[in-house]
Amino acid sequence: MNPLLLTDGYKVDHRRQYPEHTTLVYSNWTPRKSRYDEIDHVVLFGLQYFIKKYIIEEFDKNFFSQPKEEVLRKYARRINNYLGENLVGTAHIGALHDLGYIPMVFKSLPEGAKVPLRIPMFTMYNTLPEFFWLTNYFETLLSAVVWLPCNSATLALQYRGILDRAAIETSSVPEFVDWQGHDFSMRGMGGIEAAVTSAAGHLLSFTGTDTIPAIDFLEEYYNANSDQELIGGSVAATEHSVMCMGTNTGELETFKRLILEVYPKGIVSIVSDTWDLWKVLTEYLPQLKNEIVNREGKVVIRPDSGDPVDIICGNPNGKHENERKGVIELLWDVFGGKVNDKGFKELVPQIGAIYGDSINLERATQICERLKAKGFASTNVVLGIGSFTYQYNTRDTFGFAMKATYGEVNGQGRDIFKDPITDDGTKKSAKGLLQIFKDANGEYQLKDQCTWEEERGGELKEVFRDGELLIDQTLAEIRERLRKS
Repeated sequence: MNPLLLTDGYKVDHRRQYPEHTTLVYSNWTPRKSRYDEIDHVVLFGLQYFIKKYIIEEFDKNFFSQPKEEVLRKYARRINNYLGENLVGTAHIGALHDLGYIPMVFKSLPEGAKVPLRIPMFTMYNTLPEFFWLTNYFETLLSAVVWLPCNSATLALQYRGILDRAAIETSSVPEFVDWQGHDFSMRGMGGIEAAVTSAAGHLLSFTGTDTIPAIDFLEEYYNANSDQELIGGSVAATEHSVMCMGTNTGELETFKRLILEVYPKGIVSIVSDTWDLWKVLTEYLPQLKNEIVNREGKVVIRPDSGDPVDIICGNPNGKHENERKGVIELLWDVFGGKVNDKGFKELVPQIGAIYGDSINLERATQICERLKAKGFASTNVVLGIGSFTYQYNTRDTFGFAMKATYGEVNGQGRDIFKDPITDDGTKKSAKGLLQIFKDANGEYQLKDQCTWEEERGGELKEVFRDGELLIDQTLAEIRERLRKS
């Protein structure tokens, strides 16, 4: 599809609605609020993908390389069928086709930066006066592509903080946190692009993922190389269909076959609550203890039904002792382990647990806190993070918006802004040309109503100009930036 049709319908005629002799529109992308009380910074991620994929690849393939007459015919047909006979026209579309590139500048903070609320992450404006209409024409496409990876990168970082703090307090292997948050979200996301860009955001903070195409995405758009670095990985794992096919009465044999024959070494995750989780923990595993502890690798027990906090940590009000103890304590009863230098119990390395259903930030925190209260290290369990976290959000989760703050008409600059009297202040925009700078604490701050000279300084750097990508960041750089922050 012509990428100029990847937009809201009301965008197509804004060109004629601007004042006559408008020559420049300057806009920015900003997270304006947070629906999470504990989150006041948002991670920038996904702009480089948007530029490479849409501003360069899609326009080259589906616009500039297509015959001009065909492009104009299809554009006119679509708009006229959609709006009725009108004066939108196609001359401006033809002029862009003749030009052969997108005449715009994108200036951005580095990807992986933690940006405070209400601080612009990037700006964009046209470089040729006749294409002033392009800047905000891109708002819909840009927003549809970028808010989700920003959201997911931000939420993954929040999980990382929770798990890091718990591991520092209770674990002898805090580096295990790289694998402790595992992305299981792909099947629940709103389409493949959403799944992949979200999973890529997750991989800025973790290395565990079941979203295979996220690895290709990061190689293609963020210069990663899975032959030379760990982008993401997973382990062999069963599902309920596998366990069911082994039959209820044959579940012990299914466990034995998986552990001894199919996966005699390495890590294998076995879904364990197809029928009776407590029987698996207290009857089957004791019978398989010698095979498991003498095996080269780890068997991971996976429940995914019930309240995750109670299943992992135990429910003090449970009906029977197994419920009151929970998975980790029951595994300790069978396999034991060691008490680390921090005074917390760690299971033998041949056994572990993962819970991969309905984890959220609050439950992740509770699991870590309740394990600590019981004397167990947080790293005894892996948490599967799914679409309950990554899809259960919107553009409004962090109030993302693209807004124009400056324009030029008849050669004169105009500082423009939005400040609805009926709003609570969330929608109040910056004004004029913008500069982002760092204060004495290294925090990003905004100066608006700048001169062009001031605008050219500061932390926003040109990443794209007139069809050319100027800064091509790598996954390794972005991960390191985020880690240091």
